[in-house]
Amino acid sequence: MSTNNPRSGESWSRAELLARIVTESQRHYADYSLFSQAMADHIGLHPTDLQCVALLDMEPGPVSTGDIARLTGLTSGSATRLVDRMVKAGIVERHADPHDRRRSLVALAPAARDRIGAAWDTPGRAFGAVLESYSDAELAVIGDYLHRAAEVGRAQAKRLTSGTGDTG
Repeated sequence: MSTNNPRSGESWSRAELLARIVTESQRHYADYSLFSQAMADHIGLHPTDLQCVALLDMEPGPVSTGDIARLTGLTSGSATRLVDRMVKAGIVERHADPHDRRRSLVALAPAARDRIGAAWDTPGRAFGAVLESYSDAELAVIGDYLHRAAEVGRAQAKRLTSGTGDTG
């Protein structure tokens, strides 16, 4: 059975479609890694710091250093050093946890949020322009795929770092 690509009119078999998705996913990952490095360099951050900024920006409120370790996959010690570095750079702020005086919570510093957000203006418009060419139904499929693929990625990262996963 073949499927027509509504954008190009080409006809692909399911095996060809799946192979294309694997290839394009690998290309996307490599290209996005290059973009992320370039954005981090442009802003003056380490790529891990930029990843942390992006993750903090998605959180509904301040998070603990332990949460940052969980979100980034870093050890607790590495997450603490990351937060220390980002506090020193003015990227994040530490606030006392109102429910537990023994720990602090971390949030993006407003000035850093504004500066990094401004750096994302042009790339954000460019990525948005790509999405504008898709129908609502196609966007729903893309969103579903990205969500489900992220879940698989998190599960596989956990498996690989737990020491219980196979090596093949």
